[in-house]
Amino acid sequence: MNEPVTIGLDVATAGVRALAVRGGAVLATAAEPLPAPVRDGRGHSEQDARSWWPAAEAALGRVTAALPGNGSEVVAVAIAATSGTIAGVDSRGEPVGPALMYDDRRGAGYNAKAAELGAERWRALGSGVSATSALGRIAWLAEHHPEVTKIRHTADLIAAKLTGGPVAADWSHALKSGYDPRAREWPHEVFAGLGVPEGLLPPVVPPTTVLGRVPRPVAGLPAGCAVVAGMTDGCAGQLAAGAVAPGQFVGILGTTYVLKGVTAELVPDPSGVVYSHRHPDGWWLPGGASNTGGEAVSDQADLPALDAAAAARGPAGIVAYPLRRTGERFPFGSAEATGFVLGTPADEAELHRARLEGVAFLERLALDHLRRLGARVTGPLLAAGGGSRSPLWTRIRASVSGLGLRVAPNAETGYGAALLAAAGVLPGGLTAVCGELPGGTVIEPVVAEQDALSQSYHRFCAALHERGWIGSELYAATRS
Repeated sequence: MNEPVTIGLDVATAGVRALAVRGGAVLATAAEPLPAPVRDGRGHSEQDARSWWPAAEAALGRVTAALPGNGSEVVAVAIAATSGTIAGVDSRGEPVGPALMYDDRRGAGYNAKAAELGAERWRALGSGVSATSALGRIAWLAEHHPEVTKIRHTADLIAAKLTGGPVAADWSHALKSGYDPRAREWPHEVFAGLGVPEGLLPPVVPPTTVLGRVPRPVAGLPAGCAVVAGMTDGCAGQLAAGAVAPGQFVGILGTTYVLKGVTAELVPDPSGVVYSHRHPDGWWLPGGASNTGGEAVSDQADLPALDAAAAARGPAGIVAYPLRRTGERFPFGSAEATGFVLGTPADEAELHRARLEGVAFLERLALDHLRRLGARVTGPLLAAGGGSRSPLWTRIRASVSGLGLRVAPNAETGYGAALLAAAGVLPGGLTAVCGELPGGTVIEPVVAEQDALSQSYHRFCAALHERGWIGSELYAATRS
């Protein structure tokens, strides 16, 4: 029996990307741009919601045209979009105005009230309500735009265009809108306190649920093609990297560093720096995003030469925390945190090496924090993002964490969405679909460097503790 072809649609801020996948192999890709968000000094951030479907339709049309059967072989499609972006729609399901983006702050006051109204719920869930949560923007729309009859996430709008009618939201895209994946319900007491009619909110289902089917050929998709509930871009990227079962974690080293994984049980974080989506199979997806990462070395003109010199030098004798802004959000939260260097570098190569090590120390601290909360982390640690293309950086991360690092071959959002689509129509669900994926190469720790790196890690953590940025309990966990 031939493996079915599925398509994942990645709807990001800058554009839409479609990937056709069969048996783990990418068959075709296509992309279409979106208009840039409009942002102003008042904290407003908007995008033309009416631009989403034409871009999605064009990307789908191009990717299906590249397939041998011109799309007739596609059995399912799923959508992964930016978390926290919403739009108000009218009775016909059409946007009544621009989408309010993930970083729009006009709901900040409502979110502050929501944090109080749902304090007990958020505490049980182990998360909070930030100033930019979509929940507050829903309340803002309800008060200021009475013509809005329903709230839709980006993925909901596009799925409705594919099925020809309104669809349920998935609990991943709905998380920042206030959906409680633990109780599997909207926070009734919160929306009642904010004066939001619950009729505005869509029904919610687990990711991989079949939302409906394409009633007639559209964008190259055949009639009968299943439209499957997806997940947010970050979650889809995690699944694409291979972190799909309890104990599996992926460290995504892009401009910033993100750690995401799977646990059998919810691991609430009293500090609030870890938040959890829910896995399609009912498990949990804890994670967090730092304010440092690849940007630590982004200003270096000749990275390969610096990497070679830093590799020849071996572990640095200095310690660096390469934070290039004020404030950290993961694996600890501090508005005052700033970067530092302990010691004087002998040359640029040593400073470069110390910066690479500093990000690796942050990764180990994140793993220590999650273990302290009760998460089980099994090796190898999965690795994704542009920083994972540096062999030196990957070896340093493996040596610091003590875990082998498996560099994921296809860790992109659209690929993860295609896996979700397959999980919606194949037996065994997501774990079965992802269990057959190509594994990638494992980079093992350099044993000869581990003692020196551990000593530097402890200096790094001591400096954070002395500055009051990490508490005594987390600091003690780094010493064990």
